[in-house]
Amino acid sequence: MRTAPRTLSTEGLPAQPFFQTPEQRAALARQRFFDEDVRPSGLVSEAVIQSWGRSRSLGHTRHKCPSLDPVSRASLNATLARNRELLDAAQLDLNQLEASLTGTQCRVLLTDATGVIVHVTHGAREPGQGTLNVASRVGVNLAEGHIGTTAPGIVVRTGLASTVLGCEHYYDMFQDMRCAAAPIRDVQGRLVGVLDLSTESRGFGFDAASVVGVFATSIENRLLQAQSDRHLVLHFQAAPALLGTPMEGLAGVSTDGEVVWLNATGHSLLGRGPKQPQGSVGELLGLEMRQLLALCGTPSARLVQLPSGLGIWMKVELRMPDGVDVPHGVGWSAAPAPVAPATSVPHERDAPAQHHEADEAAEANGVVPAPAAAAPTGAPSLAEAQQALIVRSLQANGGNVARTARQLGVSRGLVYRHLRKPATD
Repeated sequence: MRTAPRTLSTEGLPAQPFFQTPEQRAALARQRFFDEDVRPSGLVSEAVIQSWGRSRSLGHTRHKCPSLDPVSRASLNATLARNRELLDAAQLDLNQLEASLTGTQCRVLLTDATGVIVHVTHGAREPGQGTLNVASRVGVNLAEGHIGTTAPGIVVRTGLASTVLGCEHYYDMFQDMRCAAAPIRDVQGRLVGVLDLSTESRGFGFDAASVVGVFATSIENRLLQAQSDRHLVLHFQAAPALLGTPMEGLAGVSTDGEVVWLNATGHSLLGRGPKQPQGSVGELLGLEMRQLLALCGTPSARLVQLPSGLGIWMKVELRMPDGVDVPHGVGWSAAPAPVAPATSVPHERDAPAQHHEADEAAEANGVVPAPAAAAPTGAPSLAEAQQALIVRSLQANGGNVARTARQLGVSRGLVYRHLRKPATD
């Protein structure tokens, strides 16, 4: 005997049990959280829910208008001065990002570690973006304590990339805005800035989280290198074509062979967690300092096998204590020999008067005698390696200081100073 098919009862179900768009889910989440005091798990991200909770506990009232006044002029000047290194490292990428976004009506913002805007897109304000025009001014604080839930506010609070769309913002007045933000860290792993893309009254039309993430990584990589004036900087990746891009791994190595910092890609390639101690180059890379110093002279990347068995392509950059980058391929041999500066060029204090006068005459002509390198006595320190690099370049250029300085990308005075360093330097 055939039985009639069983029908499911819809009694008790809401009129719209399913919400197809993120906007609909966010609106329902907002209703449950603010009107029904129910945690809307699964409707919006956990980061947004937690930020709503923090914002409410801070006393924000979503129907009111938060203060969007910039910090005082004195405080802003101090903030800009304190973040000069970040701004310098970010300038090129900010210009490129702004050029890429021409015509999208997106605003590019850079904040410091506390959420204060230190850079904003130049140019005329777009029509229909009145709220964004007011909120995106240099000196405005975007932290949760000031304007509740926003993407840069979440990044400042958590250190994690975030996207906040429409009514996911805490305040009602921001419900037409969309923002995506990513963190920027320094060599000590501290949050130093947040890069943000924001728009109002329209969608991004592209994956804003991916775009802002790439440019934030590029800024962070530049900052890490700028802060490594006494480190060997290692550039590495599994594919050589990725070197020189935001996807390359970077590491800073101190004079004693310790890896003092790694960028996010470097952590992944070397299998180190962000909170794990870095260790030595021997432990992480299976290399000695002499081998790394030898790579400074290679015109192209070299294939290196890690202790894990993974093969990576690597370039090594030697940075002067003066903060000057030494270009690759300046003349390092496979086993660079250390140089004893005191025996190669007499110091001014120890040189006889006649020799000092001869030095001055030679310097006036832009040529000095190229000193001879000392015999190898072990793995060179970075200071010895830098000294040896100048000496070798000077020898290759027949003692011509001006040509040597141009080749190294430094001033002639810097070359003279390095050649006159006493043995105790």
